[in-house]
Amino acid sequence: MEHTRFVGLDIHKERISIAVAESGRSGAVEYLGEVANDPGAISKLSDRLGRPGRPLAFCYEAGPCGYGVYRQLTSLGHRCDVVAPSLIPKKSGDRVKTNRRDATMLARLHRAGELTPVWVPDADHEAMRDLIRLRSVVRQIVTRTRQHLQGFLLRHGRKHGQGTAWRMAYRRWLSTLAFQHTAQQIAFQDYVDAVTDAERRLQRVEEQISCLLPEWNLRPVVDALQAMRGIALINAVVLVAEVGDFTRFSNPRQLMAYFGLVPGEQSSGETVRHTGITKTGNCHARRALVEGAWAYRMKPRIGRHKVDRIEALPKAVRDIGWKAQVRLCARYRRLSARGKNANVVNIAIAREMVGFIWQSPARFNPRQGRRDHDLTDSQQRRSQTLFQPRRVMRRWGQDNAGEPSCPL
Repeated sequence: MEHTRFVGLDIHKERISIAVAESGRSGAVEYLGEVANDPGAISKLSDRLGRPGRPLAFCYEAGPCGYGVYRQLTSLGHRCDVVAPSLIPKKSGDRVKTNRRDATMLARLHRAGELTPVWVPDADHEAMRDLIRLRSVVRQIVTRTRQHLQGFLLRHGRKHGQGTAWRMAYRRWLSTLAFQHTAQQIAFQDYVDAVTDAERRLQRVEEQISCLLPEWNLRPVVDALQAMRGIALINAVVLVAEVGDFTRFSNPRQLMAYFGLVPGEQSSGETVRHTGITKTGNCHARRALVEGAWAYRMKPRIGRHKVDRIEALPKAVRDIGWKAQVRLCARYRRLSARGKNANVVNIAIAREMVGFIWQSPARFNPRQGRRDHDLTDSQQRRSQTLFQPRRVMRRWGQDNAGEPSCPL
């Protein structure tokens, strides 16, 4: 019988706390102390803990230190799991938290199989995701600089009047403004320059994304997602970079839960109470979906820009995109006609968008060379029938309690 040693690592910027749990329910759990957080010390640690015929199973919480430790340990031939911090079982009455306790708890729970591992991207995928998240940061900087300038103008009673802000007419109006006091003119010009610099930075980042995209092995998935209305290049790259491997979700409900677009529930006894969406999971992908869902307010149509973008895609992918348009545009009108709040309607549309995204043949990972034409007839029929939007939305409140936890 194989005897595995379970190692819990509490990783911080400078130090790593280590605890080891021997296999078996009554196996001892021992705290071993701390080592420096550098590759040399980690390599020595794995050599020191190794025993003949007793493999090591490491685990640590996902956090700001990234996946460097995971990649090093797996390259040394050890098993390593990066676990979701929000899904770690904790005692509500335990009010003492130390590095020693955290490492010991991780080792014990890892042995018991109570930890939920997250999906770890490879180095290339993580690099593209870093670039996408940089774009999100720069986008927020652009928004803040524009708000600073508009707040300054409002304080001094300068109003543009009619028209949309930040279009050409608005920018021409900005160039005509002048202030009597020198200090105010300097402040105004600095606000304008900050907006210009932030917009140029955003443009540079988006150009880099477009340049690097052809070299990415998930480019076919990015192209396929653009068949959906409301998903253009940037949103498609965001979704693929954040989700990664769509095949790890066995049904659309799991993907909806990953995006945090499913309703929460707080039930006790005979009382059943549904709350707003959980907002758990990946906030970057959820934001991209909610933004794209607003496009379904209009009538279903394929604009010229969308035709140019999807004409090279397989017919199966284009058909799913059109099917989503017809259904979701009609659903948006029905929910709005019933007097639903616009934000509630938009979230419902975003949730159903996820089902069509999951249904798309693009969900098969191109790195594995798997496509719909490689599947058997029964597998293709299952792919087409697993997502039934009406049934999913109607039964969600009934069978959510029995739904397995979604992979992260």
